[in-house]
Amino acid sequence: MTVTFLDHSGFLAELPGVCLLFDWWKGELPPLPAGKPLLVCASHRHPDHFDPKIFSLDDGRREVRFLLGRGIRLTDRNREKWGLSAETAAKCLVLSGGETASPLSGVTVETLPSTDEGVAFLVTADGQTIFHAGDLNWWHWEGEDPAWNRNMEADFKRYAEPLRGRRIDLAMLPLDPRLGADGFRGPRSFLELADIRRFLPMHQWGDFAFTEQFLAACPQFRDRTVPVVRQGQQFTWE
Repeated sequence: MTVTFLDHSGFLAELPGVCLLFDWWKGELPPLPAGKPLLVCASHRHPDHFDPKIFSLDDGRREVRFLLGRGIRLTDRNREKWGLSAETAAKCLVLSGGETASPLSGVTVETLPSTDEGVAFLVTADGQTIFHAGDLNWWHWEGEDPAWNRNMEADFKRYAEPLRGRRIDLAMLPLDPRLGADGFRGPRSFLELADIRRFLPMHQWGDFAFTEQFLAACPQFRDRTVPVVRQGQQFTWE
């Protein structure tokens, strides 16, 4: 598996039989292998996770499918605005949380609801399981109404529960420095809940040093955490 960090929450994962593209809106996309199927996942409609330029990847060079989180609406108006042809629209599937799809041969995708908008993706392909959380996170904001924060905690734990005990070879999880130390809540809970072998932080707004702050507070996760330090950084694992 080779994974490229594009920017923010955007990643390209190349497996032997398929390429998986998550939440690409910014950053340079590496050359895609000709002929290898491509699954493009956009977790939700926020502009730091979704850009309609993804549809230009349906260029006839490979088999492509698009999985879109609920809220990315394929209305006639949007299709016209995005220049989305009927042929490409037919390759799109809009998913809510709690669904399972097989968009390409040998690929299974399960979705979880998000505590913000859209979905999180759990993709199984080539014997590997990859989780991209989108904006599914324990969003605890200092100064927010305590009842809101309590509801967020309850929703996060309920939505993430299907991951309990699941083996996940790679998880891309929000580690958001805007929350301060409360930004540790989400990734810590994910890492305690599931059998995550490797964790790539995301949604860091360019503050990559926040990973070290997380590891200083939660050193038990150091051996599973793969720090991201720059756009275009690549990681390869056997």
